[in-house]
Amino acid sequence: MNRQILRLALPAIIANITIPLVGLVDTAIVGHLSDATAIGGIAVGTMLFDLLYWNFGFLRVGSSGQTAQAYGRKDWDACAAYLRHYIRIALIAATAIWLIQRLFVTLVLKVVPCSAHVADFAREYFFIRIWAAPATLCMMALKGWFIGMQDTVSTMATDITVNLVNILASCLLAVFTPLGVMGVAYGTLIAQFTGLILGGVILLVKYRPFLKPAKRIKVSTRRMNFDLFVRSLCFLIVYVGFTGIASRYGDDELAVASILMKLMLFYSFFIDGFAYAGQALTGRFFGACDFPQVSRVVRRLWLWAAGVGLFFTGLYALGGGLCLQLMTDDRDVLLLSQDYRIWLILMPLLSTPAFTWDGIYVGAAASRPIRDAMIWAAAGFVVAYCLLGSVWGINALYFAYIVHLMARSVYLTAKWRKVYDSATRTPPVESPQE
Repeated sequence: MNRQILRLALPAIIANITIPLVGLVDTAIVGHLSDATAIGGIAVGTMLFDLLYWNFGFLRVGSSGQTAQAYGRKDWDACAAYLRHYIRIALIAATAIWLIQRLFVTLVLKVVPCSAHVADFAREYFFIRIWAAPATLCMMALKGWFIGMQDTVSTMATDITVNLVNILASCLLAVFTPLGVMGVAYGTLIAQFTGLILGGVILLVKYRPFLKPAKRIKVSTRRMNFDLFVRSLCFLIVYVGFTGIASRYGDDELAVASILMKLMLFYSFFIDGFAYAGQALTGRFFGACDFPQVSRVVRRLWLWAAGVGLFFTGLYALGGGLCLQLMTDDRDVLLLSQDYRIWLILMPLLSTPAFTWDGIYVGAAASRPIRDAMIWAAAGFVVAYCLLGSVWGINALYFAYIVHLMARSVYLTAKWRKVYDSATRTPPVESPQE
């Protein structure tokens, strides 16, 4: 079982490391070329995309879990149907995003408190990157489908390509053209479409038989997609709320919060490598009704996840200062960030259960518990900051983020036995019919 987990987890880890590096590269380039205002502008611009794209996280999550269960049943027609279904939703969603882009930015920037200069940076950054919406959303669906097909190598290939193109294009455009710091937005735009093209090539070469299934079937994903959509909205409350509240404390505090969150997310994407392995394997074994194997996967995943959490706790404790220096040359931002390093150190171990359970529940296609867990987590985040913000300042914001992670961990741990027992009593799922 360890070999199966690592076969899926290691490519996923490599791929996931490249996902936050897109944001890290943008922040690092701007941090070295400009000041805290530009860093804050990129942070707010990124937040705008979070508001949009995280609402469509079900494209990857739903695609991976449901495809994995179809793979476990050896229902290849259903696998093809899920691919078509989620790509179609991605293209419709991208078109809708293009139509509302200006209204969306105007409304959000009226709500988010930031200086006029930060808002100008954010607006310009957004209107460049928004044209990558079809590529970004289709890649979500494609990568989820690859994971469901027990293929994290293809996901790794697309994400590494996106990362390398982003680094090269962003550096060249920002440093060697008149675009300046906005070169990072164009670099990300180019990288997203390059990744989509590669994903399409992989699909045509490796999975051509699935593009012409023996029979065309219809699949229903409304309930799961609704649960995952609500979950995404709750994520927005936490992550967008984090950036929005940080902006109230000034541009320097916003820059520090942005950098610390990027480093926090770097760890979370790393641990998600094992969560993706959990999605693929638990989905496969749930689909095959092989519940002893499900239990083995869960136990082994927990051992690997705990090791990763301990490693990153040590890394941030011993090398956190160096990580911060890699992100910016701004002396004021670096000095200020030292006051908040303790939150960076605490995060890995406290968040490990939440990320690990997410992958397991997605594989089980148990969308309602992960929706409810995130509702409680978002509520915990809001309540914690409201109670402590006036007396603890921005430290209350970091504490509230930790509270949301712990709420997810506790809720999902408590619900797992019920989900597992319910699945063992449910008759095997029949292949979808016309």
